[in-house]
Amino acid sequence: MKLLRLSIFFIISLVAMTNAIAQEYRFAHLDFQRLLNDYPGKLEAEERLADETQKLKDQLSVMNAELEQKYRDYVSKRDSLPDLVRNTIEKDIQDTQQRIDQFREMAMQSITQKEQRLLQPVIKKIMNAIEQVRKEHDFIYIFDTSSKVILSVSDLSYDAEPLVRTKLGMD
Repeated sequence: MKLLRLSIFFIISLVAMTNAIAQEYRFAHLDFQRLLNDYPGKLEAEERLADETQKLKDQLSVMNAELEQKYRDYVSKRDSLPDLVRNTIEKDIQDTQQRIDQFREMAMQSITQKEQRLLQPVIKKIMNAIEQVRKEHDFIYIFDTSSKVILSVSDLSYDAEPLVRTKLGMD
């Protein structure tokens, strides 16, 4: 009797271990960059960013034109100007160039910050959809193949990109 119980216990334990070993690990992958590039909200964000960038470029062009005009005027009169006037104009030209350089730097920072602000909601939506797909399909990991860190993808890895696209309403 004891031997029978022990045998049954052993068989049940063996079946449980076999099931645990045979349990499928579920891995998936997607191309995050492609998802981001195809997401309609990104196109809108890029258009808004392009408008802002163009406004800053236009202002920079006006400032450069002002500097060029000052320099042309200075060159045409330089030899006939008293030292004090010449030095004052040279200082003004240098100040204008510094103002342009500072504006260019601040404009680049502004564009970078605006890009981050505009893209953050888009990235958050995509990440939420990815997390929902991961939970719904019981994936352990979803890898980003656009990062170039993954050197190889097995046929056993599931392509989750169509699922995420559906979740985002992109199909």
